[in-house]
Amino acid sequence: MTDQRVAVRASHLHKVFSPDEARIGAQLARGETVDFDRVRGTAAVIDADFEVRKGESFVVMGLSGSGKSTLIRMLNGLNKPTAGTVEINGTNLTDASPQDVRRIRRDQISMVFQHFALLPHRTVAANVAYGLEVKNAPKDEQHEQSRHWMERVGLGDVGDKYPDELSGGMRQRVGLARALAAGTDILLMDEAFSALDPLIRSDLQTQLVELQAELGKTVVFITHDLNEAMKLGDRVAVMRSGRIVQIGTAPQLITEPADDYVARFVGDVDRSRVLTAGMVADTTAPQVTATDTTGAELARLMTESGHTVATVLGDRRPLGVVLLQDAEAEPARTARDLILTEPTVPRITPIGDLFGLAAHRRGPVVVVDRGGALVGLLTQDRLLAAMSDEGLRDPAATSRPSTDTQLLGAGGAR
Repeated sequence: MTDQRVAVRASHLHKVFSPDEARIGAQLARGETVDFDRVRGTAAVIDADFEVRKGESFVVMGLSGSGKSTLIRMLNGLNKPTAGTVEINGTNLTDASPQDVRRIRRDQISMVFQHFALLPHRTVAANVAYGLEVKNAPKDEQHEQSRHWMERVGLGDVGDKYPDELSGGMRQRVGLARALAAGTDILLMDEAFSALDPLIRSDLQTQLVELQAELGKTVVFITHDLNEAMKLGDRVAVMRSGRIVQIGTAPQLITEPADDYVARFVGDVDRSRVLTAGMVADTTAPQVTATDTTGAELARLMTESGHTVATVLGDRRPLGVVLLQDAEAEPARTARDLILTEPTVPRITPIGDLFGLAAHRRGPVVVVDRGGALVGLLTQDRLLAAMSDEGLRDPAATSRPSTDTQLLGAGGAR
């Protein structure tokens, strides 16, 4: 049965560039073992097996020659696998007819390339609208969507220019706007920012993270840069010599590297820039929804759960926090009286941006998702702990809010 939560599924993908590819593919299909070190040609991808959930940013990272670009070309049907299958939203792309492959590419997948791949004879606006033109969308829709996405990526005043009149960073924005304007749910990005200067690259990374937080697209992003991978990826797949050697979140790769190769990769990573508020927030502190909860009851909840702070929620959104010391000092007062209104920050904020904010607050920093719902809390101690392996090993630091977190509403504890 197809899992409706999965956008992209790669099942035991192999790609061997060899005059013996057909024979090797038949061997793999029969379940036979192949010595890829001894085949004629190049084993570019070996037994890649993973799923990308809808709305997830999944980054494939590896050095040149690791197989990552060959992998993404199989995900969009440009390279036919030697063995294994690719599914896009439950449809088998590998065995699809050429007509169905074109339809899937047109309606479900957009691609952003390293070297822009813009049409030089078209204006910026016409390039952005190209995907909609291929779909035979009405002219008014093409123009409206082109204007909208040019504005969103900072191209509002260059629609009449041609690609060769733009800088590299601006041309890459055109490529991103074109992919977004096409309206597909899946974006495949092959080294999309690697040709850009560091500052422009950083700006585009931040813009992609912000757009992703708002739009919830499924993104598969290829890169050779670890800091970029950890900044952009909900999960990161590390490739070496055609094989995926580890898949994990940024904290998992840092604290639990699968082998020495991954450990060397992550050894010099700047944690303050790649770890985000959502990755390290404490999701286990007690929560209350009734603002008439007494200080005595709040103190009991916090003491029993081993926390010094509780969050007051209204319609899943944080109204503020109550500190244990305040609840114990005034047990007869209510959460409404004791509440501290603390700043909220998006879950995608790098923790390096939060130390100054946290240093000047009595209470923790409150972390929220793109809809404003509570993700968790960040105390000064937790921020400091995130800079060490031990702090990241705390499972509460990377988990999503639990359905069994202590929650007190009008009807009592549940």
